[in-house]
Amino acid sequence: MTPACTHQGAARIFHTSIDYCEDCVELGQPWVHLRLCLSCGHVGCCDSSPNRHASKHFHATGHPLVRSIEPGETWIWCYRDEIVVGELES
Repeated sequence: MTPACTHQGAARIFHTSIDYCEDCVELGQPWVHLRLCLSCGHVGCCDSSPNRHASKHFHATGHPLVRSIEPGETWIWCYRDEIVVGELES
């Protein structure tokens, strides 16, 4: 049986005009890819980035869902269940 995510109801924000990691900019650090918190709209860098700000945001807030905001990517990840929970519908 495929694990299911029960946190999809926490998603409130699906789009942003921000195209940078807010925390990396403050630190003057580079990032690799960007993730959007679907609970509050925070934009953080991925786990391939040196600072892993999206994961740090999850651990600090408990907000479970992020989506990639990289061009052409629409997947949604649940940190709590550690699974891809779907694709953002157009």
